[in-house]
Amino acid sequence: MEIQIIAYIILAFIAGVLVGRFLLRLLFKKQDAVLQSKTKKILKDAEQEAELLKKNRMLEAKEKFLQLKAEHEKEVNTKNNALNQRENNLRQKEQSYNQKLENINREKQELDNTKKNLDRLTELNEKKQEEVEQLKNQHIKQLEAIAALSAEEAKAQLVSNLVNEARSQALIQIKDIVDEAKLTASKEAKKVVIQTIQRTATESAIENTVSIFNIESDEIKGRVIGREGRNIRALEAATGIEIIVDDTPEAIILSGFDPVRREIARLALHRLVTDGRIHPARIEEVVAKTRKQIEDEIVEIGERTVIDLGIHGLHPELIRMVGRMRYRSSYGQNLLQHSREVANFCATMAAELGLNVKMARRAGLLHDIGKVPDDNPELPHAILGMQLAEKYKEHPDICNAIGAHHDEIEMTAMISPIVQACDAISGARPGARREVVESYIKRLKDLESLALSYPGVEKTFAIQAGRELRVIVESEKVTDAQAELLAADISTRIQTEMTYPGQIKVTVIRETRSVAFAK
Repeated sequence: MEIQIIAYIILAFIAGVLVGRFLLRLLFKKQDAVLQSKTKKILKDAEQEAELLKKNRMLEAKEKFLQLKAEHEKEVNTKNNALNQRENNLRQKEQSYNQKLENINREKQELDNTKKNLDRLTELNEKKQEEVEQLKNQHIKQLEAIAALSAEEAKAQLVSNLVNEARSQALIQIKDIVDEAKLTASKEAKKVVIQTIQRTATESAIENTVSIFNIESDEIKGRVIGREGRNIRALEAATGIEIIVDDTPEAIILSGFDPVRREIARLALHRLVTDGRIHPARIEEVVAKTRKQIEDEIVEIGERTVIDLGIHGLHPELIRMVGRMRYRSSYGQNLLQHSREVANFCATMAAELGLNVKMARRAGLLHDIGKVPDDNPELPHAILGMQLAEKYKEHPDICNAIGAHHDEIEMTAMISPIVQACDAISGARPGARREVVESYIKRLKDLESLALSYPGVEKTFAIQAGRELRVIVESEKVTDAQAELLAADISTRIQTEMTYPGQIKVTVIRETRSVAFAK
């Protein structure tokens, strides 16, 4: 039984193996068929795609060939057209040259004919000229025989008579023309001057030598004076202005010939009174700040002035000098207002005469610029102003107008007499100037300059209307004994070199300060 079972199992195993092999063989055949089918399909697709690519490439090649062919034909046609055009142009030029050559030959023939005719005419002319000369000589001989004068003598006599007659008529006409020109010029000049004065608004402003500082109460006066007057002395020493505190209610008088110093003193006093802290150290600090503020205001005034007058391209240093005119006077007349007035006068007069209006206005504004600097007092202000204008590259005509407005140099520019006339118009108006003020200010400036010429002198201030001269010296360079000698020397020089009313008190101030810092 077991043997049968084993046999069955063996038979079943063998049968399974046979069936498996059969099934595997069927499966492999089926897979081979599928693979062959796929391979055929891939090959067929590849052949179709290759055929399609081939056709596309052929089409592209044909299109490229046709395009290149068309471009080549177009280029060939263009070249052919250009060659045809050139050929036509050459034919036209050839025809034109042939035509010109024919014209030249024709003209040459005509010229030859004309030359022959001219030669004939020249021969005839020469013959006629000889005949005319013979007739002329015969006529002259007949006239000489009749008049008993040679031809040269008759010619000289005729010329002399004609010259005398022409000279007499010319002198009469010249006299009439000169008289008419003088009359017309005088009328026109008066007309221009009158129109200029009428068209320019003017104001009379006289600069004084004192300023009034108003205060609220007499208590503030005491604080301004300080203990034993130390605040007043410190303010006077810092500003160079005399501070007069008298019985005038609610007012302090600031006296000094220099308007810049007076304005610095007034503004500094206003700041001190407003702040309430009034002592020597604070006074020096406030005066220094105020002086810096005034310098900035001077530049601002100069810039505003040149903008108002429409003047451009002025050097910054000249603008600063124009601003300083606000604090200068000319015979009591405010220098900036005078210069603006002259500038407007010059512009109006130049417009009437058809000259350069901008240049005339510029020269009018700068004509008194030489009065602003404090150095070179020995030079006339017109010459100094001309040198400053030349230094800052102003136009030569403007420099000449500045230097010639008081006839220090010869006038070479057209605007020079205009500036001179307008300066005279502005200064000659009634109430515009005071001679006394100018001479007084000049005397005080000379007084300060005399003391400042000594070595070791730091600052000088002429106060009390020129009756006192305060000289501040450097303590490191001048001793107490030398200060006494310096006061005597200055007073002696004032007596010998200057003219002044009354007497002048010379005060030499030598101050020593010891400063230490606690760290």
